[in-house]
Amino acid sequence: MASGKEKQHKKKRFPLQPKKVVNSKRKKEKVKKSRSSSSNNGESIENLKSKIKVKDTKLIDIVRFPTAAQQLEFFHEQYQSANRIQLSSLELDSFSETCMLELNPDHAQISTALADHMKVAFGSSWKESLCEKELDEKIDPGQPAVLVISLSALRSCDFLRELRPLTGECRAAKLFSKHMKIEEQASALKNRVNIASGTPSRIKRLIDVEALGLSRLAVIVLDMKTDAKGYSLLTLPQVRDEFWDLYRTYFHQRVLEGALRICLYDEIPVNVKKEKSNQDE
Repeated sequence: MASGKEKQHKKKRFPLQPKKVVNSKRKKEKVKKSRSSSSNNGESIENLKSKIKVKDTKLIDIVRFPTAAQQLEFFHEQYQSANRIQLSSLELDSFSETCMLELNPDHAQISTALADHMKVAFGSSWKESLCEKELDEKIDPGQPAVLVISLSALRSCDFLRELRPLTGECRAAKLFSKHMKIEEQASALKNRVNIASGTPSRIKRLIDVEALGLSRLAVIVLDMKTDAKGYSLLTLPQVRDEFWDLYRTYFHQRVLEGALRICLYDEIPVNVKKEKSNQDE
């Protein structure tokens, strides 16, 4: 027979812990999930491969003379991103490839490339629209046919050099603030102006004071060249904001109406598709 001490010791023994039902359920669920994932493993891998292939078909390339379609896609993205809006279906229908000016890459290597591009853009009327200097009843003072918008005064001057073959008789207007007073520019715009080049802020100020008119404006050339730090007209924060303010206020509606075309000049990043041979590899 056991002693009293042994009986007391037996009474103090702790009962065995019950099995945790929750854990067992979780284990069963994990087993089911692992079985289902293993059974569908081949399918999921195939889906993943197909997704990777889709992503691989889109690459970013830098294009010097983009097509109208490439310009349009890039400009749409920049416009919607900078202004935090989504273009309506009606605006997208109006804002088509015909709103963009496609350039001829054959003129890429010459120093007066922009002048040749503008001749092609204006067709048989290029000399009358871009070179003549006399005012008449159809043309008011300070109404350019071409407006070049650049990141800086230096870039504006670079463009004016490219346009010299067209500005021998009728001088181009310099519309930037560096070393130039707005009163002097307003005075110069009292004459006939066919071509003007400048920066967004000064251009907008001159339009605001009604020194610069837009009734004759047919093409705006947007300088896409990046500076030493990699910024462009549409990426340098302050200048970018000034440009979109100018564009929304004075250009966007004219573009939608078909009265004004946009030319993205120089390099822009575009989405390109890999060739089938590369996909097969």
